[in-house]
Amino acid sequence: MAESVPVRAGRLQGARTGGRSPRRHGALLWALPPVAVLAVIFLYPLALVVEESTASGAYGEVFASDAFRDALLTTVMIAVGATAGCLVLGFVLALVVAFVPFPGSRAVAKFIDVFLSFPSFLITLALLFLYGTKGMANGVWTDATGAADGPVDFLTTPWGVLLAEVTYFTPFVMRPLLAAFAQLDTAQIEAASSLGARPARIVRRIILPEALPALMAGGSLVLVLCLNEFAIVLFTGAKDVVTLPMLVYSKAMLESDYAAACVVATVNVVISVGLYALYRAVLGRSGRRAGAQP
Repeated sequence: MAESVPVRAGRLQGARTGGRSPRRHGALLWALPPVAVLAVIFLYPLALVVEESTASGAYGEVFASDAFRDALLTTVMIAVGATAGCLVLGFVLALVVAFVPFPGSRAVAKFIDVFLSFPSFLITLALLFLYGTKGMANGVWTDATGAADGPVDFLTTPWGVLLAEVTYFTPFVMRPLLAAFAQLDTAQIEAASSLGARPARIVRRIILPEALPALMAGGSLVLVLCLNEFAIVLFTGAKDVVTLPMLVYSKAMLESDYAAACVVATVNVVISVGLYALYRAVLGRSGRRAGAQP
């Protein structure tokens, strides 16, 4: 007598599950060493910081201080401003590299990949050579006028920190955008152009909707990185620009107040993790909406 379809399907499913089980156990065994290393190197010190911040009971004192509130406001303003600048500049530059034919466009795209490996303080030093008090811009001015000092002196202000962060983090927005533009169907652009659509309308109606997920990914990454940026603020010499990472440094290294430093570090971690969770939630919701559309 022939087997029924449900019985046969159940046996096939059981065979598949039995075939997967050893693979899953093997994958778990391979995952244990890196997880253990991550726990020892990162999770355990992070747990110590959180424990120190809660055991000291310094949250009320830190939250009530003007230094913490000013540092929190400065961090958020600089991070949001730098992210907005990177999104606008990165989108425009990615459009030029991807859709405007010019000699060396491939070399520029490859240079962006190399630029991502540069340390942030290197870009800041380059800006200091250009716009610092003893930089090239002021050198040209003093040579031409004979003055002792030049007029360019903004790198030690929040505007200088913004310029350095936008300069350094813009390629982090361009890289996912260029990958998204490479997968874009150019037939839609050619059809819209043949029908008389202007470049601004093509960008708004065709390119921007396709690039929006990559733009969100790059923007969220830049926002989190700007919230935790330390080297740029330090190397610009902006003493009046105190962000949360700079406050952690000053509390721990200059004042030896480790309890307050742990509190500020914990708040910084919570903000970063919260923003990442919000990004994942928004991305998942947008993905479900896109999947639900016919």
